[in-house]
Amino acid sequence: MLSLVQMKFRALLVLLSKVWTCICFMFNRQVRAYQPVKYELFPLSPVSRHRLSIVHRKTLVLDLDETLIHSHHNAMPRNTVKPGTPHDFTVKVTIDRHPVRFFVHKRPHVDFFLDVVSQWYDLVVFTASMEIYGAAVADKLDNGRNILRRRFYRQHCTPDYGSYTKDLTAICNDLNRIFIIDNSPAAYRCFPHNAIPIKSWFSDPMDVALLSLLPMLDALRFTNDVRSVLSRNLHLHDQQIENLVL
Repeated sequence: MLSLVQMKFRALLVLLSKVWTCICFMFNRQVRAYQPVKYELFPLSPVSRHRLSIVHRKTLVLDLDETLIHSHHNAMPRNTVKPGTPHDFTVKVTIDRHPVRFFVHKRPHVDFFLDVVSQWYDLVVFTASMEIYGAAVADKLDNGRNILRRRFYRQHCTPDYGSYTKDLTAICNDLNRIFIIDNSPAAYRCFPHNAIPIKSWFSDPMDVALLSLLPMLDALRFTNDVRSVLSRNLHLHDQQIENLVL
């Protein structure tokens, strides 16, 4: 029979084995979670190149706050960002003669996302924020790449039911070839057939919403009319509008 000491020693080994297995599992899960995710870009086939040559190049309109970035300023309580979370850059502006510093967090994969979609579309920033802030944020996101040249701000929006709507025809008269990605359904209330909803982002480091859109955006550039595809998402738009009203 095993002695009491041997039994305790064996129980300790079993416990240590379980602890080590748990540690290895957590480590491997973290490594997998933080591995860079890429969307592979392959050369177009002759058929795809021909298809692309006979359709118009399209315009992709991008919202800023809670779509591409999230920010808070030094006078705002940080209830949407976990304390200690480092910001990606700061923006210093003067509003009503008061200096304000915004701490800006970039949505995961936003730089890669912009690199890819700028090859497929003409990009436009359209934010309901003030120009002095929106322009500074767009400059940082562009980072000298010259891909976010066209910009629209709060003064280009239409006040509507306490929020702001964005007139896509002010950017392009041909609604066949323009669409918007925005976390606020009120922003594209008048253009539901030209919108891709995206969930609001604040601080989740594991968010992959932008990456998840790339396959659809890749395919959408080959269409004659973006509305022929995006109108199929109208049930999502209607649901979001209902939630907004409620």
